Amino acid sequence: MNENQIILIDKPGSISSFGVVAKIRGYLKNEFGHKIKVGHTGTLDPFATGLLIILTGQNTKKSSEFLKLDKVYEATLKLGFTSTTGDPEGQIQEYLVSDTGRSLPSSRGSRPNSRQQPPKCPQLNILESVLSSFIGKINQAPPKFSAIKVNGERAYKLARKGKDFEIPARQVKIYNIEILNYHYPELKIRVHCSSGTYIRTLAEDIGKALKTGAYLTALRRTKIGNYSIENAKPLTDFTKN
Repeated sequence: MNENQIILIDKPGSISSFGVVAKIRGYLKNEFGHKIKVGHTGTLDPFATGLLIILTGQNTKKSSEFLKLDKVYEATLKLGFTSTTGDPEGQIQEYLVSDTGRSLPSSRGSRPNSRQQPPKCPQLNILESVLSSFIGKINQAPPKFSAIKVNGERAYKLARKGKDFEIPARQVKIYNIEILNYHYPELKIRVHCSSGTYIRTLAEDIGKALKTGAYLTALRRTKIGNYSIENAKPLTDFTKN
């Protein structure tokens, strides 16, 4: 191994992308006997798994090239519930519907009254129609619990402090959404999308369109451009003594 590498990592859950970079930086320092510059080419949320491209040495200068590449994700959504963060790490709430068809917030585990009922299970044809409506160019507001900087500070830090702020919507492109498995309330899809797409936001928007609510329970990135998860190495290869 030389100092200028493109390393494909299969990121495990429960570790941040920056945490992966730190482990690989430490491994390379031990290998070469001196510090080597290391960076990633696109963040994966801590709960998410899958392909993370790590650049080392002079290759870190190419990070912008990788950031522009399209992505493929496999995402598992739970319908009938919402999360304050759009993923399992947030506060989960049951999505209830009133007798007028309006959604009503409810803490998970609370009993609906006579005017509050769980949403109906969407039929497959309705689900397919809703998913197809997201294909193409769409405007998407990044989640507040994200690494985007707002006035110099990470959005997720502001959100944790309870600060009130807005992140402008941006245009992204969804090339395809494929249903891999559907057994209500669980929906598993494969999404081919442009750089900058937030799958958490897509999941929430799908839930709104279905009138069921939704959040991600699992997310796995399988491709970045022509780079595939099949060629990635486990992080444990870079944590051995």
